[in-house]
Order: sequence, then C-alpha cells, then structure tokens
Amino acid sequence: MTHIVIAADSFKGSATSQQVGEYLTNGIYRVDPTAEVTTVPIADGGDGTVASVLAALGGQTLTTTVEGPLGTPVEAQWGLLDDHHTAIIEMAAAAGLNLVQPDLAPLAASTYGVGQLMAAAMAAGATTIYLGLGGSGTTDGGSGLLQALGAQLLTADGTPIPRGGAGLRQLARVNLGTLTPQLADVTVIGLTDVSNVLTGPFGAAAVYGPQKGATPAMVTELDQNLDHYQAALAAQNDFPQSCPGDGAAGGTGFGLRVLGARLQPGTATILKLTHFQDRLAHADLVLTGEGRIDGQSLMGKASIGVVRLAKQLQLPVFLIAGSVGDDLDAIYGTGVDLVLSSTVSPMTVDQAVAQVAPLLTQAGVTAMHAFQLTQR
Repeated sequence: MTHIVIAADSFKGSATSQQVGEYLTNGIYRVDPTAEVTTVPIADGGDGTVASVLAALGGQTLTTTVEGPLGTPVEAQWGLLDDHHTAIIEMAAAAGLNLVQPDLAPLAASTYGVGQLMAAAMAAGATTIYLGLGGSGTTDGGSGLLQALGAQLLTADGTPIPRGGAGLRQLARVNLGTLTPQLADVTVIGLTDVSNVLTGPFGAAAVYGPQKGATPAMVTELDQNLDHYQAALAAQNDFPQSCPGDGAAGGTGFGLRVLGARLQPGTATILKLTHFQDRLAHADLVLTGEGRIDGQSLMGKASIGVVRLAKQLQLPVFLIAGSVGDDLDAIYGTGVDLVLSSTVSPMTVDQAVAQVAPLLTQAGVTAMHAFQLTQR
C-alpha cells in the first residue's frame, strides 16, 4: 500500500489548505483506490495558520469583536489549543488588507484590534501566544497593538497619538510602564518569514507600502514616521534599533519586540509546532503546493519548507501550483522532484478559480501516475 502525505498551503482566493488536500486526494484515489492518504493543512503564519494548527493539534475557534484597522468593529477569529494555555492568532483577522478594501488606507490603518485579540487570549488563560504576521493592511509599526495593551504613546500635549502610520509623527512621549501586567507572564512569538528591517529602502514602508495603497509621497512620510517612532521606543528598550523581521506586517515585528516578543520563521515554527515530521515517518510520497510557485517562493513559503523537510528524510516530493512562474531552476534546487501546474490550458485567473476543484483533482491524477512511473 502506498502512503502519501499531502501538505499544501492554501490557493489564496480559491481553496483552503484543507480543500486542496481533499481535491488532490480525490485524484489520487482515481488512480489507486488502495492508497493511504494523510492530509496535513499547513501555513506560513499568514492566512490559514489558525486552521492548520487546530487541525493538527486540536482546540477551539473563538470569535472576539475588536476594532478593525479603520476603527469599525470586526468579528475576528482566533484559536485556543486544547491545553487552554496556547493561543494562535492571525494578525490579518483584525488588521488584514482585506479589511481596508476597496479603499486602502495606508496612513490611517491601525493594529489596535490585534492588541485586543492578544488581550482576549490572555483573558482566556493563554500563557503562550503565536501571532502570524501575514496579510496585514497596516504600516503603523505595531503602535496600535501597543496602545491596545496599555502603552501610552502621547503627543506633546499629553494626548494619545492618532491611530495609524500618519499619527506616529506626533509621538513626543512614551510610557511603557502602563502596559498590562499580564504580559510579564506571557510568551509572545511573532511568526514571519520576511527579513525586512523597519525603515530604509528595505523597510516596511518602502517594500510593502505600495501593496497597501501608499503613493511614493506616502511611502516617504511613513518611513520618516517609523524612523521617529523607532528612535523614541528603542531609547527605552534594551535591544538593537534595527533587527531583521522588524518590518514584517508594516512594522508590527518591531512593535512585538517592544513587548519582549521573539520573532521566529513562520513556516519552520508551524511545521515544528504541528509535529509535521512525525507525519512523514511512513510516507512513500509527499505532495505540497501553493497558488503560485516562482523564485520568490524561496523566501519562506510554506510549500518550500515542506520540500526541505521531506528531502531531509530522503522522500520524493512533488510540488503542485496553480501557476508556475520564473526561476524554476532555483525551485528544483531545493530538492523537489517534480513541479506540476494544475492549470494545464490557457484560462483567466477567474476561470482557474472557478474550476479549482476539477483542476486540482486532475493534478492529483497526474501526480499519482508520475509517482507510479518511478516505481516501475
């Protein structure tokens, strides 16, 4: 009997990680009804992280009403593991780019609701909080998050600075002594696979600001504001002013470090947390994938993390993508044995999204036939 482990990321906008696994499984069974298939939802700290961890470890999905990135209430979901002491939060649930659509607000969007989610997790008894830093619509350096947890970020006249990246330029006084005392007993781990620092040409505003609607003038303003904010906060904290990962999620990585949090690679941490390597003990083939694969996928994508772990165990691994871009040589350089595109004929993105189930099912058929060829 052939044992196949499917560990694919979501195909964003068309299928969740769990659905991708189900569609591929259907294709595998068409070729070999006797195959034993294990589906393991995965994520890299962004969308799908809560579902991935809960599916692997058990727990409950909770909903908390928080302040969205523009101040309107948002029903944000997060996870509490069965041990009742470990919380999993996706930043995007409270401050995601989708929550500032269709009119992006790069100067005003705030992470305040993310801090409220952390407070809710602590109130539920969590002593360890994993915070995925993917998909944010903010560039406020995590200032809103700090304010929600009690920090006083004040103007010269002693009033709280306005929310969002634009308000950072008014920061004149900082008081971190008012942070909620519960934080002293909580371990916070920020999950990110980006290495950007907070400011400068490779900083949060310059690299990610345009994706969040920032014009060149706004990028300059946000970068200057973040530099001012960084200097004010770093002066009160015993850590280097600049650290890789600080620029994650519009600078939220830096804000978390103000709290004493650790920043860890998202994909590697999630795979370790969910004991993914144990799932590979009896595998004959590993299938992974994501919506698009190209050279950029080497920068911490979950599917590449799966490839590398599978190859450490000398397992064959196929990567299935909705679309395949440039620099496939680099992808094959990670050890992947075969890259397959689920889109096998010319079609628009909308058409591919509408047909994701049959396309991925057929990809499962193709992958299984390819694997059987290697066994002859």
